[in-house]
Amino acid sequence: MDVILGIDIGGSTTKIVGLRTDGSVISMLRVRAEDQVTSLYGALGNYLTSNRLSLRDVRRVVLTGVGASYVEGDIYGLPTCKVGEFSASGTGALALSGQSSAVVVSMGTGTAFLWASPDGIRHLCGSGIGGGTLSGLSELITGVHQYALIRKLCQDGDLSQIDLTIGDMSKGKVGTLPPEATAANFAKLAEDATSADKMRGLVNLVLQAIGTMSVLACRTCGTNTVVLTGALTMLPPAHETFELFTQLYGVEYIIPENATFATAIGAALYSMRRDR
Repeated sequence: MDVILGIDIGGSTTKIVGLRTDGSVISMLRVRAEDQVTSLYGALGNYLTSNRLSLRDVRRVVLTGVGASYVEGDIYGLPTCKVGEFSASGTGALALSGQSSAVVVSMGTGTAFLWASPDGIRHLCGSGIGGGTLSGLSELITGVHQYALIRKLCQDGDLSQIDLTIGDMSKGKVGTLPPEATAANFAKLAEDATSADKMRGLVNLVLQAIGTMSVLACRTCGTNTVVLTGALTMLPPAHETFELFTQLYGVEYIIPENATFATAIGAALYSMRRDR
């Protein structure tokens, strides 16, 4: 077997994807990255064992993500190269979504906003608001920081216990904003708000902040299409939150299958295209 491994070494997780030479995915693996280099070798060993692959089956290892800067030379003697995180994220997002061009929002520990098109991939701006923000504020406010628990807890939360809406302040619309639109995050925090309520409010705050910036990015690029990638796409309220932005601003949000692995997939694909 001739396998190309794309490995995204992020600030909090490492994602590894194996592609066949036709670009099809063999399998995907995600591990927590307490230490980037340690997680890289652990993920690689785990991946090879789980898929019954040997080093001889691997044509190339392609590294991307912030943690790739800590790795020098070839891994286990395998040909190893690096692809810039923005190039990998944009390539993966377009490939998974089937779009020819779009604003790509890569929601990792922080958030990157990219313009991806046939002419290339351009970094528009970035934000420190992302998964790391959610994890840190969650631990501060609820004592929970693990992503799986955040996902579970936020499902049962009630935003009416947390956020101030247009409807709380006005009998009708304000401009084009409907009564259910958020006027101020956490401005209506009830004394009896539960941990689930607070978690739902935190998730809403982070996703809405990212949504607002994505709308501005669309206006800058003259498009109405956004492809969302990264772990935050797996949060239960994500579809509901971005659907509201669609209704408010006419922006189409696409969350492709395997969006969490878009950057790792994109790194492998980008390296394959350079071979042609």
